[in-house]
Amino acid sequence: MLCERCEENEASVHLTRIINGQKEEIHLCEECARKSSQLNSDDTDLSFQSLLSGILNHKFSNKESSFLSNNGSQKLVCPNCGMSYYEFTEKGLFGCEECFDIFEQKLDDLFKRIHGNIRHNGKYPLSFQQKLEVESEISELKEEMETAVEKENFEKAAEIRDKIHAIKSDMEEDNNEA
Repeated sequence: MLCERCEENEASVHLTRIINGQKEEIHLCEECARKSSQLNSDDTDLSFQSLLSGILNHKFSNKESSFLSNNGSQKLVCPNCGMSYYEFTEKGLFGCEECFDIFEQKLDDLFKRIHGNIRHNGKYPLSFQQKLEVESEISELKEEMETAVEKENFEKAAEIRDKIHAIKSDMEEDNNEA
Protein backbone atom coordinates (compact mmCIF):
# COMPACT_ATOMS: atom_id res chain seq x y z
CA MET A 1 0.00 0.00 0.00
CA LEU A 2 1.36 3.41 -0.94
CA CYS A 3 1.62 6.40 1.38
CA GLU A 4 -1.53 8.54 1.20
CA ARG A 5 0.51 11.77 1.32
CA CYS A 6 3.45 11.39 -1.06
CA GLU A 7 1.98 8.45 -3.01
CA GLU A 8 5.56 7.30 -3.70
CA ASN A 9 6.82 5.29 -0.74
CA GLU A 10 5.39 2.16 0.85
CA ALA A 11 3.12 2.97 3.80
CA SER A 12 4.66 1.61 7.00
CA VAL A 13 2.77 3.68 9.57
CA HIS A 14 -0.93 2.98 9.92
CA LEU A 15 -2.88 5.31 12.20
CA THR A 16 -6.44 4.70 13.28
CA ARG A 17 -8.35 7.46 14.99
CA ILE A 18 -11.85 7.03 16.38
CA ILE A 19 -13.69 10.19 17.30
CA ASN A 20 -17.36 10.07 18.31
CA GLY A 21 -17.68 6.61 16.80
CA GLN A 22 -16.25 7.72 13.43
CA LYS A 23 -13.23 5.64 12.40
CA GLU A 24 -10.54 7.27 10.27
CA GLU A 25 -7.51 5.39 8.96
CA ILE A 26 -4.36 7.04 7.64
CA HIS A 27 -1.56 5.13 5.91
CA LEU A 28 1.77 6.95 5.68
CA CYS A 29 5.39 6.22 4.91
CA GLU A 30 7.76 6.84 7.81
CA GLU A 31 9.03 10.11 6.33
CA CYS A 32 5.54 11.59 5.91
CA ALA A 33 4.54 10.32 9.34
CA ARG A 34 7.50 12.17 10.88
CA LYS A 35 6.39 15.35 9.13
CA SER A 36 2.75 14.86 10.05
CA SER A 37 1.26 17.33 12.46
CA GLN A 38 -0.79 14.45 13.85
CA LEU A 39 2.36 13.09 15.46
CA ASN A 40 3.21 16.59 16.78
CA SER A 41 6.94 16.39 16.10
CA ASP A 42 9.42 16.27 13.23
CA ASP A 43 11.80 14.11 15.23
CA THR A 44 9.29 11.56 16.51
CA ASP A 45 10.87 8.14 17.09
CA LEU A 46 8.61 5.62 15.38
CA SER A 47 10.44 2.52 16.57
CA PHE A 48 8.77 -0.44 18.22
CA GLN A 49 10.65 0.39 21.41
CA SER A 50 9.17 3.89 21.53
CA LEU A 51 5.69 2.49 20.94
CA LEU A 52 6.11 -0.08 23.71
CA SER A 53 7.60 2.54 26.01
CA GLY A 54 4.61 4.80 25.36
CA ILE A 55 2.19 1.99 26.20
CA LEU A 56 4.08 1.07 29.35
CA ASN A 57 4.44 4.62 30.65
CA HIS A 58 0.89 5.59 29.70
CA LYS A 59 -0.46 2.74 31.81
CA PHE A 60 1.38 3.67 35.04
CA SER A 61 -0.52 5.35 37.80
CA ASN A 62 1.28 8.27 39.46
CA LYS A 63 1.70 6.20 42.63
CA GLU A 64 3.34 3.28 40.78
CA SER A 65 5.55 5.56 38.70
CA SER A 66 6.87 7.41 41.74
CA PHE A 67 7.39 4.10 43.55
CA LEU A 68 9.43 2.72 40.68
CA SER A 69 11.55 5.82 40.22
CA ASN A 70 11.98 7.06 43.82
CA ASN A 71 11.97 4.04 46.12
CA GLY A 72 15.64 3.02 45.93
CA SER A 73 15.64 0.06 48.34
CA GLN A 74 12.40 -1.57 47.15
CA LYS A 75 12.72 -0.79 43.43
CA LEU A 76 12.26 -3.82 41.15
CA VAL A 77 15.72 -4.37 39.65
CA CYS A 78 17.29 -7.22 37.70
CA PRO A 79 20.23 -8.56 39.78
CA ASN A 80 22.06 -9.71 36.63
CA CYS A 81 22.21 -6.46 34.60
CA GLY A 82 20.97 -3.87 37.08
CA MET A 83 18.08 -2.66 34.92
CA SER A 84 15.05 -1.46 36.85
CA TYR A 85 11.50 -2.05 35.71
CA TYR A 86 11.16 1.72 35.40
CA GLU A 87 14.13 1.79 32.98
CA PHE A 88 12.51 -1.05 31.03
CA THR A 89 9.36 1.06 30.66
CA GLU A 90 11.44 3.97 29.41
CA LYS A 91 13.45 1.99 26.85
CA GLY A 92 10.99 -0.77 25.96
CA LEU A 93 13.89 -3.25 25.89
CA PHE A 94 15.18 -5.77 28.42
CA GLY A 95 18.75 -5.46 29.65
CA CYS A 96 19.40 -9.22 29.69
CA GLU A 97 17.68 -12.59 29.45
CA GLU A 98 16.99 -12.68 33.22
CA CYS A 99 14.91 -9.47 33.11
CA PHE A 100 11.94 -11.41 31.76
CA ASP A 101 11.92 -13.69 34.82
CA ILE A 102 12.53 -10.83 37.27
CA PHE A 103 9.77 -8.62 35.81
CA GLU A 104 7.41 -11.55 35.14
CA GLN A 105 4.63 -10.44 37.51
CA LYS A 106 4.60 -6.91 36.08
CA LEU A 107 4.67 -8.31 32.53
CA ASP A 108 1.64 -10.50 33.22
CA ASP A 109 -0.23 -7.38 34.35
CA LEU A 110 0.96 -5.54 31.24
CA PHE A 111 -0.09 -8.35 28.86
CA LYS A 112 -3.47 -8.55 30.53
CA ARG A 113 -4.00 -4.79 30.07
CA ILE A 114 -2.92 -4.85 26.44
CA HIS A 115 -4.45 -8.14 25.28
CA GLY A 116 -7.17 -8.73 27.85
CA ASN A 117 -5.54 -12.03 28.85
CA ILE A 118 -2.12 -13.34 29.86
CA ARG A 119 -2.41 -16.50 27.79
CA HIS A 120 -2.38 -16.55 24.01
CA ASN A 121 -5.23 -18.69 22.71
CA GLY A 122 -4.35 -18.24 19.07
CA LYS A 123 -6.46 -18.85 16.04
CA TYR A 124 -6.88 -21.74 13.68
CA PRO A 125 -6.63 -21.37 9.92
CA LEU A 126 -10.13 -21.31 8.45
CA SER A 127 -9.68 -24.67 6.71
CA PHE A 128 -8.51 -26.33 9.95
CA GLN A 129 -11.34 -24.77 11.92
CA GLN A 130 -13.87 -26.01 9.36
CA LYS A 131 -12.34 -29.49 9.57
CA LEU A 132 -12.70 -29.46 13.38
CA GLU A 133 -16.33 -28.38 13.08
CA VAL A 134 -17.08 -31.13 10.57
CA GLU A 135 -15.36 -33.77 12.71
CA SER A 136 -17.37 -32.59 15.71
CA GLU A 137 -20.58 -32.82 13.69
CA ILE A 138 -19.70 -36.36 12.55
CA SER A 139 -18.95 -37.35 16.14
CA GLU A 140 -22.35 -36.04 17.29
CA LEU A 141 -24.09 -37.85 14.44
CA LYS A 142 -22.35 -41.11 15.37
CA GLU A 143 -23.62 -40.77 18.93
CA GLU A 144 -27.15 -40.14 17.61
CA MET A 145 -26.82 -43.18 15.34
CA GLU A 146 -25.72 -45.39 18.26
CA THR A 147 -28.65 -44.15 20.32
CA ALA A 148 -31.04 -44.91 17.45
CA VAL A 149 -29.59 -48.44 17.13
CA GLU A 150 -29.94 -49.02 20.88
CA LYS A 151 -33.60 -47.99 20.61
CA GLU A 152 -33.90 -50.28 17.56
CA ASN A 153 -34.90 -47.33 15.39
CA PHE A 154 -32.97 -48.66 12.39
CA GLU A 155 -34.57 -46.33 9.84
CA LYS A 156 -33.34 -43.26 11.74
CA ALA A 157 -29.93 -44.89 12.21
CA ALA A 158 -29.73 -45.49 8.43
CA GLU A 159 -30.61 -41.83 7.74
CA ILE A 160 -27.90 -40.66 10.13
CA ARG A 161 -25.41 -43.09 8.57
CA ASP A 162 -26.20 -41.64 5.14
CA LYS A 163 -25.68 -38.09 6.48
CA ILE A 164 -22.28 -39.12 7.84
CA HIS A 165 -21.29 -40.66 4.49
CA ALA A 166 -22.43 -37.52 2.64
CA ILE A 167 -20.40 -35.26 4.94
CA LYS A 168 -17.32 -37.48 4.57
CA SER A 169 -17.60 -37.53 0.78
CA ASP A 170 -17.96 -33.72 0.74
CA MET A 171 -14.78 -33.50 2.82
CA GLU A 172 -12.93 -35.77 0.41
CA GLU A 173 -14.07 -33.71 -2.57
CA ASP A 174 -12.89 -30.51 -0.86
CA ASN A 175 -9.51 -32.11 -0.12
CA ASN A 176 -9.11 -33.27 -3.72
CA GLU A 177 -9.90 -29.77 -5.04
CA ALA A 178 -7.28 -28.14 -2.77
